[in-house]
Amino acid sequence: MEYNISHNEPESRFETEVEGKLALVDYRKRDNIFIVTHTEVPEELEGRGIAAALTKTLLDYVRDNGLKVRPVCPYTKMYIQRHPEYNDIVAGL
Repeated sequence: MEYNISHNEPESRFETEVEGKLALVDYRKRDNIFIVTHTEVPEELEGRGIAAALTKTLLDYVRDNGLKVRPVCPYTKMYIQRHPEYNDIVAGL
């Protein structure tokens, strides 16, 4: 399924609304590094690939803009482990 994901820069997050509920990936930006801190999907929406879609959108944005990512969020770490094509944009810890 495809989700309408937006980059809410004032709130430092990528987000989508599904069935009236907000799912999001939070980050902090330091210099050219997106520090991903939290992924949140309401329990009733879990299992639909929403977290993966949000994370992919964030990582593609980072790559497309010549930035780096530092995954602090456990979900984001796991996503990158499962998708090694993003290893080149991971900033050293």
